[in-house]
Amino acid sequence: MLYANTSAADKRVALRKALHTGELLRFPGAFNPLSAKLIQEKGFEGVYISGAVLSAELALPDIGLTTLSEVAQRSQQISRMTELPTLLDADTGFGEPMNVARTVQTMEDAGVTGIHIEDQVNPKRCGHLDGKAVVDQNTAVKRIRAAADARRDPNLLIMARTDIRGIDGMQAAIDRAKQLVDAGADAIFPEAMKNLEEFAAIRAAVDVPILANMTEFGKSDLFTTAQLGSIGVNIVIYPVTLLRSAMGEAERTLDTILSEGSQQSAVSGMQTRARLYELLDYEAYSAFDSNVYNFTLNH
Repeated sequence: MLYANTSAADKRVALRKALHTGELLRFPGAFNPLSAKLIQEKGFEGVYISGAVLSAELALPDIGLTTLSEVAQRSQQISRMTELPTLLDADTGFGEPMNVARTVQTMEDAGVTGIHIEDQVNPKRCGHLDGKAVVDQNTAVKRIRAAADARRDPNLLIMARTDIRGIDGMQAAIDRAKQLVDAGADAIFPEAMKNLEEFAAIRAAVDVPILANMTEFGKSDLFTTAQLGSIGVNIVIYPVTLLRSAMGEAERTLDTILSEGSQQSAVSGMQTRARLYELLDYEAYSAFDSNVYNFTLNH
């Protein structure tokens, strides 16, 4: 009932242990707190909080328009509803190294399990679009060092994302990944790898966990968990998958109303009231106060 029983500190410890098992951890992206509960119920290992999704929720493009307070609020709302670890896309850290430090502590307070900071130039853009620019090595290193130094909980996972592959090539990505680990990154997120061999090259270059971004319509093929696990990837994210699925179905339902004058033919694909109440654990609230659940559901 209400919020998760597992504390943020315990989630951070659990994630670090899980990352050392050698198993691939699957983190679908939650587009709201309810979808985070669904991810947990289905048996995934974690929840991803995507900057692209948070922007899209506000009907804004993913170009760094969201604010620290907006992202922190939504991250807290999602993190407190699941027993799973949450990994947050913190973009470029919302500014220069001091802003990065504040971002880390703000997100600690929001209850996230880990964050990733990227090396793009502000304003950033989606990592699978062309026309990106990255900061120089010194600036990238300062961001990660600031993040690592600012955390108060040593178990907060600081992940470094690098977008340099799409600009300067694979060797630059390998070099940047090593530099970011030396700066204090606990894990590496190499963005927009083109094939499994490129992921494997990053895996061989660093001795920390690595992440694969399996986003639709991007630079990477949608590799299976078996393929990613076989080359030693530690975390796979599906950042916008659930939002795209939900919005696709929402658009089809609206079109049905326009064309048929009713949503009736779309009802069979909808989540039922009973299923929603099951996911919300309505009956637990009844055990707490019988006045809130004193009716019978029609399935």
